[in-house]
Formats: sequence, structure tokens, C-alpha cells
Amino acid sequence: MRTLQFGISLEPGAADASSLRELVRLADTVDLDLCGIQDHPYVPQYLDTMSLIATLLAETRKLRFFPNVANLPMHQPALFAKEAATIDLLSGGRFELGIGAGAFWDGIVALGGPRRAPGEAIQALEEAIIVMRAFWSGQRGQRFSGKYYSLHGAHGGPQPAHPIGIWIGSVSEKMLGLTGRLADGWAAPIVSYLPYERWKWAQEKIDNGAREVGRDPSSIVRVANLVGHISNSGTSAANRPLQGHAPLEGTSTYWAEVLTALGLEDGFDTFVYWPQEPSQIQIERFAREVVPAVRTAVAKERSA
Repeated sequence: MRTLQFGISLEPGAADASSLRELVRLADTVDLDLCGIQDHPYVPQYLDTMSLIATLLAETRKLRFFPNVANLPMHQPALFAKEAATIDLLSGGRFELGIGAGAFWDGIVALGGPRRAPGEAIQALEEAIIVMRAFWSGQRGQRFSGKYYSLHGAHGGPQPAHPIGIWIGSVSEKMLGLTGRLADGWAAPIVSYLPYERWKWAQEKIDNGAREVGRDPSSIVRVANLVGHISNSGTSAANRPLQGHAPLEGTSTYWAEVLTALGLEDGFDTFVYWPQEPSQIQIERFAREVVPAVRTAVAKERSA
């Protein structure tokens, strides 16, 4: 079984960047594992995600970062691979690459990017993964001819400090199958895109995709992105089954029950908290109250 990981995800807002940086440094101090940053280049009030991640890595000690998730049509794959490898090298191996096939097409087109139909976007993502992994290999004179991306005698490098994980934010059956066949992880979309009751179905599609190509499904990281608020009141998870698109709302005990069930019953091993109201209190409660309870409950069940 995979080791459990816990993290937070934050918006790259420019208006209050100093508070954002303080919250990230706190997450590092309370020993969370990960920090995800949204990637929406067409949003005027957002900072550039990769530049922000590079800055935050320089200000933290242990926390690992990933775009949650990068919008592929806004990133040329070979150059994106070089950017990712550079960040990973300079941070000592603390970068993973969350990526999606594309969304918010009007915004992408407004910035000069392509508009792709669903099938085109999936094929482009598959080609991009091939290009990026080839670049990370460090081999010289690489060639690849795809419909959307290509290499013409490219020299890969520098190589990253560690094997960068490619975590795909996938929703459709075809994208989930691609995740199983090619990706290192699944960054489950927040419930406004994929309701809770579809998560187990999505896991099965990923597993099937992995088995089709002879991969062990357990080798694929499963990231649950959980939007909500840790409050001082609420009922137990047993009385509130997860369904629909509503953010989670409840006590630390409720949150721990939900995450434990997602780990033991639905196959998730990584839990990323998206606080509706990001604050020091919310991050501390997640790290000091929810995380230890989940680790204890999962360990107890696995040893039984």
C-alpha cells in the first residue's frame, strides 16, 4: 500500500500574495507533504503558477509542489519539461507535474492558444507526455512526430533531480483510461466537475486502463482534491454519505472519517485540502487534527 500524503491547494491570487506565501510557509512548518497551485493564465488576478511555485519552493524546506493542474494548451511541452526539470533540480526534487488536457477554451483562445475538441485534447496530452518524458531522459538527437507536438533532433536535459510524477486531472472515460495507461497519478477533479459518487467509477476506469498495458494499478498515485471548511459542528460521516457537488463541511472528526473512508474504500492515498476560506487556523486544524487521525485510523485498519 502507498504511504499516505496530505497537502493543501491554494489560488495564485496576486492581490494578497504575501498572505499566500505565509500560509505556504505554515504548511511547511506543520509538516504537510504537498501544495497544489491552480493554473489559469487567462485569469487577470492570478499570478503565473510556475513562477509562483519556484518562489515558494525557495521559501520552504520540505513541502513538495505541483500545479493543480497545469493547462496543457498554454504550455509548449518540451519547454514545459525543461522548466519543470529546472525547478525540480533547484529544489532538490520537490516538484511534481499535475496536468490536464485543457479547459476554459475561450480564455485559452483569447491568449492565442488553440481550441481543441475533446478527442483532439486527449491526443495532444498523450503526445505531450511522450515529449516531456523524452526530454527528461537527457538523450540527444530525439525525434518524435505527432499531430500536435514534435521533436526534430532535440537534445534533452537537464534531467530532473528525481523522476517527476505526471498526475493527470481527468474526468471523461477516455481521459481516465489514458491516466491508467500512461500517468504516474490521478489528480481527481474537485466535485464541481466530478461528483463524489463518480469517484469510485473513475478509479475503476483508471485501473482498467493500467491493466490493458500490463501496469500495476497500485503504482498510480490517487489524489483526492477536497474543497470545504473545517468547522466546530456537524454530524458524523456515517450519517452524511458523500454525494453531489457540495463542498465538505464539518468538524475535524468528520473530515477524518471522510478521508479515512476514501483511503480504505475508494483507493485514494493522497489528500489535498482546498479551504474555502484559506487561513492559518484552517491549515493548522487540517494538519494537527485531521491528518493524525486519518493516519492512525488507516494504520489500525490495515494492521487488523
